[in-house]
Amino acid sequence: MSRITDYSFLFQSLSGNTQTNRVNNIQMSQIGSKSVRTQLKAAGIDTNSKQYKAAIKNMQKGSNGMMFTNVNAIKNQMKQYDSNGDWIDPDTGMTGLLVTDENRNSYKHMISIPESSREEMFELAKKEFINGNGMVNGDTTKRGDIYTSMQRKMNKNDRLSATWTLEQYESKYRKAFVAAAKAADPKWDFGKPIPAGALDGIKREDIEASMRSIDVKL
Repeated sequence: MSRITDYSFLFQSLSGNTQTNRVNNIQMSQIGSKSVRTQLKAAGIDTNSKQYKAAIKNMQKGSNGMMFTNVNAIKNQMKQYDSNGDWIDPDTGMTGLLVTDENRNSYKHMISIPESSREEMFELAKKEFINGNGMVNGDTTKRGDIYTSMQRKMNKNDRLSATWTLEQYESKYRKAFVAAAKAADPKWDFGKPIPAGALDGIKREDIEASMRSIDVKL
């Protein structure tokens, strides 16, 4: 769930460079000045909006004060946020999926997620475990579809924690499959065919029951 920030909206002002003479260039260090705010307002930008403030905050992370931007670049950055100033994931169109320095650790705790999502993940993990001989093919796996589907069912403020929670379930499912395969054949290892019927007796509910003591600080 990493995020790549594009700082192409910033132009480095170098010694002898005429960037500062370009029409409509705005020096980042002056972004809060009355004249710049008037310019932005005339261009249809609400500088009091949460959307604008979130976009500018992100732009300033890549600026040393001597860099420049322009109205179009600001508008493009604002499209990455909704009216509440929440970042919009470009792949899913959802908010609440941005990991920041502020929430990097706080979202890592177990919360209630739909049983249907756990069941989907259990069945998919089992199927891919068997088909891949214990290994996951990153090019063909449908794991991402289950995560996205679950995220859409959650409140935006719970999406990161829900994702982390489902990751814990998925990890436990796969560990249970590994244990079962090795119990059926102590010589079994990843890449080797799964012993026939080795996973038949595994129940999702039993695995989840063992997770009550999971360390949520992992």
